[in-house]
This record gives sequence, structure tokens and C-alpha cells, in this order.
Amino acid sequence: MENQFENRAVLVTGAGTGMGRAVALALASEGASVTLWGRRKTPLEAVAKEIQEAGGSALLQVCDISKPDEIAANLKASIAHFGKLDAVFANAGHLGEFKPLRDTQADDFADLIQTNLIGTQQTVAQCLSHMKNGVVLINASWTAGAVMPGSGAYAATKAALLAMMRVLAVEEGPRGNRINAISPGIILTPMADEVLDPEISARLSNHTPLRRNGRPEDVTGTAMWLLSGNSGFVTGQDVVVDGGFTLGGALR
Repeated sequence: MENQFENRAVLVTGAGTGMGRAVALALASEGASVTLWGRRKTPLEAVAKEIQEAGGSALLQVCDISKPDEIAANLKASIAHFGKLDAVFANAGHLGEFKPLRDTQADDFADLIQTNLIGTQQTVAQCLSHMKNGVVLINASWTAGAVMPGSGAYAATKAALLAMMRVLAVEEGPRGNRINAISPGIILTPMADEVLDPEISARLSNHTPLRRNGRPEDVTGTAMWLLSGNSGFVTGQDVVVDGGFTLGGALR
């Protein structure tokens, strides 16, 4: 449905690259006024330019979600600019260093917890204080429910996000706010490239029933549905988008 986000203001965190970028572009193409958050200005400028050149509306804000004061200041400016906030795609996250859990130190958890868990919680909480009948979509991960050796610390933060999402759905339901999550599988983003060399990427592709790894655009349709009124009776749910990777079936 074209322009299903007309007159809606949507915040996308981690909007400069990967899934955040793909969803931000799709939202703008369907009429949304999009606020773009990220830690690096240059990628955000490229996304904002692409949206504006296509006739869309975008506001870029350099924001590190690990810093609650930055969240508050940028959110205030965004709402002042667009006049409201209708939805948020809480997409920003950090992979950290992949290593066995027996070798993982307390400090290895610190940045992951501060960004993936606390940063997302603070983003969502502060947004919800400005929303009624709004929508929150949290980007979790397939690793929260399946196993990739070495991802233990990262997966722990994503599993915590799913628990938080379900509690929020119950707490916020009476205000009309819907809270859901999406758990992408192997999606070839710049962040994924940090840990996936070509050999590993090929092995993962071969294990997937659809015989390929995902692209950011493969997540867009599901994210757009969950952010839109078309999923108006869906809340507290985690939707896995992984090409069947976590089915665990025998290879053929």
C-alpha cells in the first residue's frame, strides 16, 4: 500500500547503514517523516540526501544511544521539528568481539550492555513518554534463540531485549502502544562483515534452506508491516526473518 505512513513521524536508530538504512528509505518512500539517528554523521547524510532527493522528509541527528542525555536532547529536537512521534525502529546495536564465553571478561560485556540493552531501553522508554497509540519495533537477533559459538555476550543482550519487549507490550497496551521485535538471521550488513569472512559466509548460506544469506532489504517488508497499522492487533511478538536458517533441518 503506497503512502501508508503518510503524516506519520518515525524514528530509526542506527539509520546510516544496513537494516536501519533500508527501513528508513522504505518508510520515507511510503510517506513517513523520518528522523535518522546514528553515531557517524557521514552515512546519515547520505541516507538523508537520498530521501530528500526522492521528495521525502528526513531529519538527521548524530546520536549515541549509549548516552541517555543525547537521547533526550535529540528526541526533544526531533519532536519539535516534526511535531510528534508515531513510531520507532530501535535498530542500533553493537556486535562486540566474538569469543568463547569461557574467555569473555566482565569488560567485554560493558559496551554491549550499555548500547544494546540499556541504550535500546532508554531510547524506547523516552520515546514512549511522547507516544499514545504508537508503535515500537526492536531489532533483536536470531542468536537470542539459537546458537552461534562466540556470540554469547552479544546474544545475551539480545535475549534480554526480547524479555523486555514482552514486558513492555503488557505495560504499554492500555495506552494503545504496540511493542514487537524482529529477529533477523544472517543479514549481510557492514556490521556482519566484521565477523563473517567469505568462507564462513558461504557455509552459513549453504545451511539456509533458501540457499543464500539475507540482505538488509529482506528485513524491510516485515519491519514495515510491524510498524504499520496493518499489524494493528499484533503486540508482544518476535518475528524471525532468517530464510529458514534456525529451522535446523538436515542439509541436502
